Amino acid sequence: MSATDAPVSELREQLEAAERHDFRVALRALLMRPLLPASDDAFGSVRRQAGTLRDWLARETGWSLQVDRSHARLRKTPARLTDTTRGARARAGDPPFSRRRYVLLCLALAALEGEERQTALGRLAEKIVGSVAADDQLAAAGVRFTLESRDERRDLVAVARLLLALKVLRRVDGDETAYVTGAGDALYAVDRTALAAVLATRRPPTTVDAGHLDDQLAAITEEPVPDTPDGRNRAIRQGLTRRLLDDAVLAYDELDEAELAYLTSQRARMLATITEATGLIPEVRAEGIALLDERGDATDLRMPEEGTDGHLTLLLAEHLAEALRERPGQPVPVADLEARTAQLATRHAAHWRKDATDPANAPVLTADAIGRLAALDLVIVSDAGVVPRPPIARYAVDEPTLPPDLQLFDQDTS
Repeated sequence: MSATDAPVSELREQLEAAERHDFRVALRALLMRPLLPASDDAFGSVRRQAGTLRDWLARETGWSLQVDRSHARLRKTPARLTDTTRGARARAGDPPFSRRRYVLLCLALAALEGEERQTALGRLAEKIVGSVAADDQLAAAGVRFTLESRDERRDLVAVARLLLALKVLRRVDGDETAYVTGAGDALYAVDRTALAAVLATRRPPTTVDAGHLDDQLAAITEEPVPDTPDGRNRAIRQGLTRRLLDDAVLAYDELDEAELAYLTSQRARMLATITEATGLIPEVRAEGIALLDERGDATDLRMPEEGTDGHLTLLLAEHLAEALRERPGQPVPVADLEARTAQLATRHAAHWRKDATDPANAPVLTADAIGRLAALDLVIVSDAGVVPRPPIARYAVDEPTLPPDLQLFDQDTS
């Protein structure tokens, strides 16, 4: 190698490393925010890497990517359509969306389709109230929305804040809190490009005749699979990759025979491909696989997490890990966990927020912690209680022990 070859080689390696980093930043951002606005710090990386991202995503996940000047839209299809543990949240500390909030979100999107460049929260509310009142199917399903209660107005505000976070709406004037209290209104600009990109289905819902929700979900997300060995294997690989990227834990006992056989034979290659692209760190255990996010920028729910709710979730995870060790597979009654929460609130009263120390709030705090643990695939919630799953064992705490030959000197050494 000549003297001039070494600097050229080093420069090439640096450029390749920068390109890999740029791709990784873009992919992690899209996994975190599938509807990514141009204002996001990672949007430049997404635009630069758009072609490479489309190829990787189409090959490894079967997801499509659209990128234009205002936003990027990763059209994700979940591997598990029945997972209800990770509801939408307007803000990080808010409770997950309820059934009514999801209905209001859909009605708000429909109402915005007919709006001009700007609209007010009050006007949007009127259109939603009218839609609910005129729809017999919503009435038959028990959906009621009249804006007569503060809870209903809070639900509407949560929907507006989610649309603000998605950049479908941009606040021009006013405030949502003022609307809840009846002291004012909020004025928004509507981003019609982002609005059109919210729906990510392979088939328009209005073309589906199925009556049951499960059948409707299956119809709007159906993906044809070629009836060949290669086609079936590709569908299995993409489904497994989706779960590894989307779910906290890929548990072996949830896979069918074909999926488990494919993962057993292709695990090393699949994990190498995913970790190279994302920077996530695989943790392979006897019960399944988890991809760990040390940086935390591709994770919507962390464990452990700061604050009262995060601390309580961690302590209940420790308690459930002990229950798993003593009574594997047995549910822990919710009442027992609520009692444990009350005990912990007393013990940590000095540094938990004030309302958390009120015994009357133990059921609400416990329910939130259980929801977090279920979203992290650490527990299964049933009518009998909360069943801890094997991955929760990583949060077990043992009493410290010392080797027999290690002496502790506590006598006077003066």
